[in-house]
Amino acid sequence: MSKNPVFRVVFVNNGSTYEIYAKNVAQGMLYGFVEVEGLLFNKRSGLVVDPGEEKLKAEFEGVGKTQIPMHSVIRIDEVEEQGVGKISEAKGSVVTPFPMPKPDNV
Repeated sequence: MSKNPVFRVVFVNNGSTYEIYAKNVAQGMLYGFVEVEGLLFNKRSGLVVDPGEEKLKAEFEGVGKTQIPMHSVIRIDEVEEQGVGKISEAKGSVVTPFPMPKPDNV
């Protein structure tokens, strides 16, 4: 792998599957969270714009570091090259939900 690693992080958020690229991934300071820092987006100079990537850029605009719940993460890969980040609809049961305690008042 290269000196400057690139990480692809795939996780589920609000019924959608997110694929983002980052410079650094580590165990977060908050228990049960993965810390993703240095988000990377393609810098295109062409006229063709990918609406999925633009939506992702808008959602993470101004974010230097984000915390993702560990149970939402599908996989984290160190990759050779940065790809195109995207948001897609989660089809089927991509991830088994983390078991949550049943509230007493229900």
